[in-house]
Amino acid sequence: MEEAVSERADEVETTVKANPSDETYMKMALEEAEKAAKLGEVPIGAVVVRRGEVIARAHNLRETGKCATAHAELLAIQQACAAAGGWRLTDSTLYVTIEPCPMCAGAILQARIDRVVFGAADPKAGACGSLINFLQDERFNHQATLVSGVLEEACKAVISRFFKTLRKKKKSQIDGSV
Repeated sequence: MEEAVSERADEVETTVKANPSDETYMKMALEEAEKAAKLGEVPIGAVVVRRGEVIARAHNLRETGKCATAHAELLAIQQACAAAGGWRLTDSTLYVTIEPCPMCAGAILQARIDRVVFGAADPKAGACGSLINFLQDERFNHQATLVSGVLEEACKAVISRFFKTLRKKKKSQIDGSV
């Protein structure tokens, strides 16, 4: 396992090593991302593990549900809260293929998730080290441990392939309508 070191934001103060099970759960998140891609959704997948048990799996459904908040992380957190019987998800790890955005980072803090493992950084909207680091800001009443770069290349490939296909499709629609 390689060390997950953030070179992005000064706010990430701790270096945390991934553990062997992180790859297993990230593969599950990648499966969820593939489900999203098949639906024409941005392929992001999330899995919540609590005390060694998978309690939630979700993928983006913004287009399908016509809802701005239907991010994989939020849907997984909702499922996890239902499975846990409450809103506090202490002793839980959220696995997500792409770095959470500010909205999702806020939900992670509110749910009291202890650990977040993500695959690829999001330089345009990432709130766990790329643009800002909500999850380790000591001004909040909760912080989460961060691990980044788990199966990073696979996570990047899924999203890159999706947008490449989308651009190609849009180009052919433009070329066909001229």
